[in-house]
Amino acid sequence: MSHFTTIAIEIKNGDLLKQALEELGYPVKQNTLVRGYLGNTTNAEYVIPMPNAYDLGFRKIGDRYELIADMWGVVMNVEEFLGELNQRYATKTVLQSATQQGFAIEQQEVLEDGTIRIVIGRWA
Repeated sequence: MSHFTTIAIEIKNGDLLKQALEELGYPVKQNTLVRGYLGNTTNAEYVIPMPNAYDLGFRKIGDRYELIADMWGVVMNVEEFLGELNQRYATKTVLQSATQQGFAIEQQEVLEDGTIRIVIGRWA
């Protein structure tokens, strides 16, 4: 019996997902197995290997990714983790989109409350 649980997330770009995870300080392996209870495994495109062998994985379903993990052994607050990941991913998406449209990133800072402030500009 599998203990793996999936959580749909609003992330579409795998490269930006990987970059966001690495910026949060997580090592990321690509196209490998997610480990869970009693050595059960499942495949994922991006995997955060955890020291207790209960990994976090991300795999693409349709045009979006989902988080897959055996939540019985996950030793982090998943809701808090997804909040940080979504914020970092959103920042990367905004920066990439602005750059592609010819805007320059003039300033980026993290405010005391954790809000990320980005100033972009373009000379006409």
